[in-house]
Amino acid sequence: MRKKFTLGNALLSACCLSSLSLHAQTADRPNIILFLVDDMGWQDTSVPFYNDSVMPLNRRYHTPNMERLAEAGVRFTQAYACPISTPTRCSLMSGMNAARHRVTNWTLDYDKRTDAERGDIVPPEWNYNGIQPDTVTSTHDRKNTTLITGLPEILRRNGYYTIHCGKAHFGAISTTGADPSAFGFEVNIGGGANGAPGSYLGTRNFGQGKWAVKGLEKYHGQDIFLSEALTREALSALEKPIAEKKPFYLYMSHYAVHAPYDEDKRFSGKYRNRYDEQLKDTLNEMEIHYAALVEGMDKSLGDILDFLQKRPEVASNTILLFMSDNGGQALNNVRQGKANRDQNYPARAGKGSAFMGGVREPMMVCWPGVTEKNTTNDNPVMIEDFFPTILKMAGISDYTTSQTVDGKSFVHLLKNPDEKRERPILWHFPNLWGETQNKEEGYGAYSAYLKGNYHLIYHWENRKLRLYNIKEDISEQNDLSAQYPDIVKALAKEMTDELKRCKAQRPSLKTTGKRIAYPDGSL
Repeated sequence: MRKKFTLGNALLSACCLSSLSLHAQTADRPNIILFLVDDMGWQDTSVPFYNDSVMPLNRRYHTPNMERLAEAGVRFTQAYACPISTPTRCSLMSGMNAARHRVTNWTLDYDKRTDAERGDIVPPEWNYNGIQPDTVTSTHDRKNTTLITGLPEILRRNGYYTIHCGKAHFGAISTTGADPSAFGFEVNIGGGANGAPGSYLGTRNFGQGKWAVKGLEKYHGQDIFLSEALTREALSALEKPIAEKKPFYLYMSHYAVHAPYDEDKRFSGKYRNRYDEQLKDTLNEMEIHYAALVEGMDKSLGDILDFLQKRPEVASNTILLFMSDNGGQALNNVRQGKANRDQNYPARAGKGSAFMGGVREPMMVCWPGVTEKNTTNDNPVMIEDFFPTILKMAGISDYTTSQTVDGKSFVHLLKNPDEKRERPILWHFPNLWGETQNKEEGYGAYSAYLKGNYHLIYHWENRKLRLYNIKEDISEQNDLSAQYPDIVKALAKEMTDELKRCKAQRPSLKTTGKRIAYPDGSL
């Protein structure tokens, strides 16, 4: 990897050089930045999150600022999210597992499902209007939704200046929850019901209609990329809380690296016509656009790190968390299912899938004075864990929520890096994602359960259970269900118990209308 790690050293030096009295009155209230990337697979970076010897595609991408952050903090090698965007974001905002909040597929139009209309099952009446703040009273807002006390609202009540920048995708069009401000963000830059931009290009006004990115009108017609415009606005918004010496929470939620793969000409040239020794080939045009999109995201991270580096007193009291919302897109010609071209490889499949390629994420944390420099942590973390973790980081313990919080704080793992915890993880997707129903690749309606090294997948449509040891078989090619029936039985029972605890909904058979049995066979 490239060795330009100046920011990490600067952050750590700032911590060491600061006096004990620095920010004494706010020492328990650090600034917090959550940098969330959209559709970023764990291989879309030059930072390794697995065994680098089998990950040659790391070298395709140029992400020096992710390298800076990795050097300054800790990489989590078992970080997980939901397989689709909206469920992840609703879990992040609420601390609830998707099985409980029931926003199990992506949302957009009011009162309209996004499930594919094929297959042998009927998805349940899931919450396709998304999450809503628990203060809403109208029938319109309370239909097919889950009411929550939002993470930013709790932070705001406790003195934080809260900023949302980029993709929201919390609630359907025309609902209160479509606006991030409804959940406690004092500033909303570019966030709405849309899960993708109509365009990344300022010359195209960042899209039109329901896919338009709003709030960036001053950039319309300009030759500027969306990732750049959002970053400039985010840094501008930070000036106010810094000037007022008020702790801030910045949710930097990029639309990148989601489709459409518009060309970012700032970076695309370096990838064009360049022979790749590992590929034994050159990148095709879509791969070039995608690599440039990744690098533009990385530049945004670097701009934020540079902003902090110029303000060491702020940097020394700022926690930065990096995460993606689901596995990398695997269903277009950016990823071609080949060992030397598929960025999720050796993890199987991608976004929308039950396999590791659909849910395993690049995650890093830098907490000055707490996290150890350039380390890794292999404890499992699930997306809903960010809710209690961020509140604990902020020193907030006296709070109530209208929802049940399923997330488990990982603060103790940051403070005690040698500690190991058992953290079973539940995934629940009783839906039919529109792009594919290839059950052999883990798509279609499923629930899954990870405990230790064993990953159990239950396909609702054919009631099939598959078992994999992800430590020995990260590619999930060797189904162990016939070899270890007792493990399958035990994990199926635990998964069923968790689904029932969360009051999870189940799909039904199209032929009979009856709900399909739980993973353990119970009804």
